[in-house]
Amino acid sequence: MEKSPDSVPYIVFEGEIARQERYIRRMWLSLLALLFALVFVVGSFLLYLNQYDFESYQQDGEGVNIIGDMNGVDYNGTKSPNTNQEESLVGER
Repeated sequence: MEKSPDSVPYIVFEGEIARQERYIRRMWLSLLALLFALVFVVGSFLLYLNQYDFESYQQDGEGVNIIGDMNGVDYNGTKSPNTNQEESLVGER
């Protein structure tokens, strides 16, 4: 003898469907809010980085930053007429 599933009143079924629809709507709104927040954060970070000029700095291959032109060159923020600072330090040891 097969047992039939219990019959659920239609009003209970409609209430459950309405609850699921509200839950799905909340999840979509949460997803959209998170996506907008992510786009805002990434865009703000890119705007923040855009104010800096990263291409004007060079390195001489030995880890010394060259800032400016070759006439009045700043080496790591200090003026130095000697371009071989490491060699002069090695000879003093």
